[in-house]
Amino acid sequence: MSSGQQWVLVEMVQAFYEAPAYHLILEGILILWIFRLLFSKTYKLHETSKLTEKEKEELIEEWQPEPLIAPLPSKQQPSVKYDVVTGPPSHRIIVNGRECINFASFNFLGLLDHEQIKQKALASLKKYGVGTCGPRGFYGTFDVHLELESRLANFMKTEEAIIYSYGFATIASAIPAYSKRGDIIFVDEAACFSIQKGLQASRSIIKYFKHNDFDDLERLLKEQEQEDQKNPRKARVTRKFVVVEGLYINTADICPLPELVNLKYKYKLRIFLEESMSFGVLGEHGRGVTEHFGVNIDDIDLISANMENAMASIGGFCCGRSFVIDHQRLSGQGYCFSASLPPMLAAAAIEALNIMEENPDIFTVLREKCSHVHKALCGIPGLKLVGEPFSPALHLQLERGSGSRDSDMQLLRSIVDHCLEKHVALTIARYLEREERLLPPARYDPSHRNTCFQEHRRVEESKLVLEKNTTQKGWVDDGWMQQQCEEPLRHG
Repeated sequence: MSSGQQWVLVEMVQAFYEAPAYHLILEGILILWIFRLLFSKTYKLHETSKLTEKEKEELIEEWQPEPLIAPLPSKQQPSVKYDVVTGPPSHRIIVNGRECINFASFNFLGLLDHEQIKQKALASLKKYGVGTCGPRGFYGTFDVHLELESRLANFMKTEEAIIYSYGFATIASAIPAYSKRGDIIFVDEAACFSIQKGLQASRSIIKYFKHNDFDDLERLLKEQEQEDQKNPRKARVTRKFVVVEGLYINTADICPLPELVNLKYKYKLRIFLEESMSFGVLGEHGRGVTEHFGVNIDDIDLISANMENAMASIGGFCCGRSFVIDHQRLSGQGYCFSASLPPMLAAAAIEALNIMEENPDIFTVLREKCSHVHKALCGIPGLKLVGEPFSPALHLQLERGSGSRDSDMQLLRSIVDHCLEKHVALTIARYLEREERLLPPARYDPSHRNTCFQEHRRVEESKLVLEKNTTQKGWVDDGWMQQQCEEPLRHG
């Protein structure tokens, strides 16, 4: 043994003698614990008794599986009663075998039963067949899909557009394609259900602001700015989005977009604008709320809308800058995993765009009719009208509720049933009450559309006012109803 090793051994022995007693005791306990762990079994085998075949059968018979969903009280059971439609839902509709004036469909421009569109759809059906049987990345991309995307981009004055085969899935797929876990999304509390599902799928941090209250939004932005100053490294990699609707389907009022654009550049946000209710309605050429306010469309990072309202087709689209839209072709779940839009419906949407471009006056006529109907519905005692005068879908709420949502809904249902008996088709706004972020008050919402029969429609719209006021006795006198019926004839 070398002298150096002997010296180390002497130091170790000396340190052992000089160490305090409690130190030696602690080390001894640790050494014993290590030996116990090394030589003891890690677990003990529990003795199990084998069951006889009879006991197994008895246990199987006694086992009761839990229901997939919790049982609901009878009053909360969803209604399974459907109003069955036969024939096209144009300005007149056959519901449960009764011909009615249609105030329930979102066929705003009356294109659903348009002869040109039906001819184009029929020609496409004969050429391509009914469906596609494949998503866009797997032999589901047809030439009419590319043509429709190009036409939508040109119509909206953007670089590129992408189409989805289902309107609800459009914004619900677009939001999680960009916003991920850790990102922050500021959302209007009155946002529609498809936006809510997109937020849920993104797993981002969600911050709601009061409906159309940008002072409340700025308050949240200032609070977030203070948090970012505490952790600037995290703030640099955290993306911030604000999601709004152009024309809110739940409230029928418009988003003050210019104020939002100012906040975007002040706080460095990305704006996602959902325009399903405003596309083909607002603006001189029907381009939506950006054209309505004269906002540069490049100030909006992403615009989405469905083609199931004004365009009377199926599906939806997003448009914006090319690098933004291209990202969805690999990240938009509804685009990547759903069968592509049937060519017949794509051809119908292209023809709808042709009509919208060739006849821009239809948007002016639509807004005039919306204003006329809004004025007619304002004077109904017992009901409160909610929505902008230019909104094609208006909400009527009970002015004084009973305090019970179920009772209010039953009352509105009876009004709708009475109107159906009088050949006027209305609908009640329905919600998934357990999943909605903000449940609106009980209401029913007639949806008004523009058709080529302008004078004929105005008389029928006044009939709706008359029928509404016969649903509850004592609301209004005969003179008032007569005045409401004669008013459109003087203007028609």
